[in-house]
Amino acid sequence: MDKILVFIPAYNCEKQIIRVLSQFDEEVMKYISGVIVINNRSTDNTEMIVAAYKKQHPDIPLSLLRNNENYGLGGSHKVAFDYAFKNGYDYVIVLHGDDQGRISDFLPVLMSGYYKKHDCILGARFMRGSKLAGYSKFRTFGNAVYDLLFAFVTGKRIYDLGSGLNMYDVKMLKDKFYEKFPDNLMFNYCMILASEYYGHDIKFYPVSWREDDQVSNVKMASQAVKVLGILKDYYLDPSVITEDYRDKPIEKYEAELII
Repeated sequence: MDKILVFIPAYNCEKQIIRVLSQFDEEVMKYISGVIVINNRSTDNTEMIVAAYKKQHPDIPLSLLRNNENYGLGGSHKVAFDYAFKNGYDYVIVLHGDDQGRISDFLPVLMSGYYKKHDCILGARFMRGSKLAGYSKFRTFGNAVYDLLFAFVTGKRIYDLGSGLNMYDVKMLKDKFYEKFPDNLMFNYCMILASEYYGHDIKFYPVSWREDDQVSNVKMASQAVKVLGILKDYYLDPSVITEDYRDKPIEKYEAELII
C-alpha cells in the first residue's frame, strides 16, 4: 500500500482548521498514512486549536509543525516536501487549511489508483464537473484569462493555476527543482511551468470550492503583474524556470515539530 501524506498549510485559520481536520473520516483515512499541519507562524489560535484536536483524536496520525520563520505558502510546501522525503512517503496531498476545498473530492482518485499513473493530480476549480460557491464572477473571469495565457505558453490545456487541493508523486520532487521558486502564492504558477519544462505528467481533476468566512491573502493586482512577467520570460526562454525567483533566498526551510 502506498504511503500517502496529507500536508495542510495553515496561517491564521483558527475559524476553519477544525472543519478541515474533521474531513479525515474513516473513509478518507483508509488511504492516508499521515497528516501534518504546518503552521506558518500564525498570529491567532490556529496552533492551539490543532494541538487540542490531536489530543481529542489520538486515532488520527496527525503532527503539528511550526515554521522557523514565516516562509509563505511556497516555503511551507518546501518544508512539507522535505518532511515527506525524510519520512519515507510515496505521495503528498496538499489541502489548504482555510476549508475551501474538500479532500473527499479526491476519493475517486485514491480508490481507483488513478494517481499512480501520473506525476501529479491538480485540483481544478474551473473544469467541467467542478463546483464553485461564493467565488466572484470577476475572479472566475480573471482565472480563465490566466489559464488561457498559460495554456498558450505551455501548449497544454490548463484548468487551474493553483487550487488548494493537489497531489504529487514524491519521486517527481526528489531533485528539488522547486527550491528556488517564490515562497509566496506564486509557487504553484512556477510549478505549472516547471512541469512543462521538465516533462512531468500532470492531470487536472475537478473539485468543489467555496468561499464564506475565509480571508484571502492574495494581492491581486501586484501578483497579476508579476505572474505576467514570469510567463513572458518563460515564453522567451523556458530555461529561466531554473533561476531563483525568491525575494529572500533561504538556505534551509526548517520547522519545529510541536506535537
